[in-house]
Order: sequence, then C-alpha cells, then structure tokens
Amino acid sequence: MFESLSERLESAFKQIKGEGRITELNVAATVKDIRRALVDADVNYKIAKEFTDKIREKAMGEKVLTAVSPGQLMVKIVKDELVELMGGTESELNAKGNPAVILIAGLQGSGKTTFSGKLANYLKGKKYSPMLVAADIYRPAAIDQLKVLGGQIGVDVYSEPENKNAVEIAKNAVAQARSLNKNVVIIDTAGRLAIDEAMMTEVTNVKNAVNPQEILFVVDSMTGQDAVNTARAFNERLDFTGVVLTKLDGDTRGGAALSIKYTVNKPIKFVSSGEKLDTLDVFYPERMAQRILGMGDITTLVERAQAQFDEVQAKKLEKKIRKNQFDFEDFKQQLDQIKKMGNIKDLLGMIPGVGKAIKDIDISDDAFKGIEAMINSMTPFERANPDTIDQSRRKRIAKGCGKDIADVNAFMKQFEQMKDMMKMMNKMPMGGKMPGLGGGFGRR
Repeated sequence: MFESLSERLESAFKQIKGEGRITELNVAATVKDIRRALVDADVNYKIAKEFTDKIREKAMGEKVLTAVSPGQLMVKIVKDELVELMGGTESELNAKGNPAVILIAGLQGSGKTTFSGKLANYLKGKKYSPMLVAADIYRPAAIDQLKVLGGQIGVDVYSEPENKNAVEIAKNAVAQARSLNKNVVIIDTAGRLAIDEAMMTEVTNVKNAVNPQEILFVVDSMTGQDAVNTARAFNERLDFTGVVLTKLDGDTRGGAALSIKYTVNKPIKFVSSGEKLDTLDVFYPERMAQRILGMGDITTLVERAQAQFDEVQAKKLEKKIRKNQFDFEDFKQQLDQIKKMGNIKDLLGMIPGVGKAIKDIDISDDAFKGIEAMINSMTPFERANPDTIDQSRRKRIAKGCGKDIADVNAFMKQFEQMKDMMKMMNKMPMGGKMPGLGGGFGRR
C-alpha cells in the first residue's frame, strides 16, 4: 500500500535533506517532485497543485531551528498537509438509534457485501447487537454470501429471497430488528457495474424509507481517480455520511485515499484489506500520513495486538515461561494470535524503518504454515513435552507434515534457542512485568 508514493516522496525530500538552509530554489525543486509523485499516485492535478502550493508557502515562511534540518522541516510540513488533506482527525461512526440504521452503497465489485460483514463483526466486538440485511435483489449470490459471512461471525441475516422490492425488505428488516432488540441494522444494497438512474433511484428510495443514521459509500481504492469521480456522483444523490476504502492490500497508488475527502468533503471512516472479517480499521489521517512517509504506525500495531490479547491466557503463559515449561501448544497459540492481527507484511510495515527494508521481499500470509504443519504432526504428549522429541520422533513428524528431517531439526533448534532467551529474560528485573511477552515469538 502506497509503496510507490512513499518511494517518490522520499526521493523528493533528498533534494533538500543535504541543504544547510531553506531557499526558494531548493523548496521549488522539492515541491515540484512532490507534485509529480502525487499525480503519479492518481491524485487530480488541481488537488496536487493546491497541496504543493500550501507546502511551498509554509516552507518559505518557516525559520529553521538549529536542531531541525531543512529536510526534517519539509517532512513535517508535508505530513501535516497530508493529514489535513485526508480529513484532519478520525470520524466516529454514529451507531445510536432504536435501532441505528447503516446503509451501505457503492458499485458492484467494490467490496460492499464483505465490508458489511466486517462492519457487523467490528460492531459486535464493540458490544453492539447488529443485524445484517440482504437488500441486493439482483446479484444471485449476494444473499448467500451475506448469510455465509453472518454465520462466520454469529450475526443474524435478514433476507426475503422471493421479494424483489428493496425498499420493502429494508423497512421489514428494521421492524424485525426492533422486535428482536437488535440495536444496529446494516443494509447491504445492490451495486451496478456503472452508475445508472435505476440504481441511484432505488438506493435513494431505500434511504428515504429507513432514514439511516449513517450512509457509507464503499470505494475500491484500486480504481484511483475513478473512485473519486464515482463518489462525487453518489454524494450528489445520497449525501452520504462517510467513505470506506477497500482493497488497500492491493496494488493501489493511493489517489482515492488522498483526494476523496477534498472532492466530496466527507470523511473516510474505515479502511479494509483482504477477505478476512477482522481486517477492518478505523481511518486515522495522521497514522496514514505517517505510513505514507515511512514513519510506521506503532499505534495501530499496538491496538491490533491488544485486541488479540487475552489477559487470563497471558498470565498462564507467564507462569509457564517462569518455570521453563513453554511448549509447542503455547507456541501455536502465539502464532494464532499474530495471524489474527492481519497481513504479516502490513504488520511489519507499521514498524518505523521496516517497511522500506522489506518492500521487495515477498512475505506470504502462509509463512507460518510449515511450522504449524510440524506442530500438528506432533502427538499431544510431544507438544506438551518438547524434550521427549528424539530423532526417531522427528523423523515421524517430518514424514507426517511432508517436510525434510533437516527442516524439523532446524525448527527444534530455533525453539530451544527461544526458550533459552526467555529463560534469560526471566532473570531480568522487568521480566515479571511482561505478560504479553509471548506475542512476539512467532517471528521466528
């Protein structure tokens, strides 16, 4: 995500990083490169020019302190302007009502139905009681897809397969939700391959019938400037309350994220990546700006870790580590927690400086599969008692998981080294204050 833009911006900053002071000449050269980077990222030229004009004006009006280099100052100015361009601060979801109604709109293929499931899962985690509504009466698989998603997260799905009136379905769903004490209704409406009058009229009629607290427009971020133009057309008819950017894990240049707020003056509320139902994040402009500029995003990384943190399990794990009883079952639990946090490369990219280092490295989400296969090939006794796994057992494990004996031996050696490291950390004064210590073991 934003890799190309990040590289281009870093290259632009090199124009001024070696300078001892800010001059009109070096600012002009840097600003020109920044504008080119934005246009290449599919940001509208008018927006890119206005953005860089503000940067030039601020840079020339700043006095560089002795402790701050011109390059550092320029990075700060660009970061502040990126934050402002993308909305300034995060925008909260309005989920208050009896029930609160959230209408989901967008073109077909933008990820509306998947996002509806992700949003229901997100709200359920916030202690809401959501209900999904299948109001897409045209796409044959839409109702089935929503039911599958609802089943995966334990959320009720309202549908009327024989009814071809989306307005009636939406109204009946809200009444049903009220009778079942559901406090949030998420209505997945129909999309089209392109904007047409029938589509716009139908979604407008649904809006008028249920009077939603939120109307979220779902945008495929991979479509760049086209997504911004589509958002403008939808906003003219629906006056939506917020934008959702999907498929941020794809080959996106970032144009939609950077310019959609400027174009329609509506906040980006969520960003999502992948098909997993827990890959939904609130959109924080400052965090996104930091990631674009290669500063990482430690705050989001910590929040994801905390979301998977089980205090009871952590205390049990700490006791086992103290007694040097950490086993393969514990190790597998730690891997599961890391996997639930999201895409591995995306997670590593949130660590300052790491994103650039791994940009050309292919890190698959299947990276842990080989390790899991080896652990799954062990008997329950072997998992609980790693010291009993002799050469004969290792050969059986290798055969069971389709790996070479050398792979099993290497994994066992790494596991022992990790246990030794934990034993050493337990002797440190702060050792007893690290209940989440196990969260990082899966990096091996």
